[in-house]
Amino acid sequence: MESTTHDSSEKRPRVIPIFIDDVKYDLPASPCTGAQLRALVPVPADRDLWLEVPGPKDDELIHPEATYEVKPGSHFYTAPSTINPGGK
Repeated sequence: MESTTHDSSEKRPRVIPIFIDDVKYDLPASPCTGAQLRALVPVPADRDLWLEVPGPKDDELIHPEATYEVKPGSHFYTAPSTINPGGK
């Protein structure tokens, strides 16, 4: 007879819920690269992806080639790569 109990050490793929521009996405795994994060939306080439950092610290620019440990519930936002105040 086969046992129906589940081995708690068995690793199951889990998704990590994150938010980009206030829209929920499921990240397949962490750590992941900035390019993988950008591909979820996808983020246009003329925009940057930022991680919202709570408190007085600066938000973190997400670089496509870097690897990030993403926590469930993390909030990201996109912004123009270049801002030209007063430009036409």
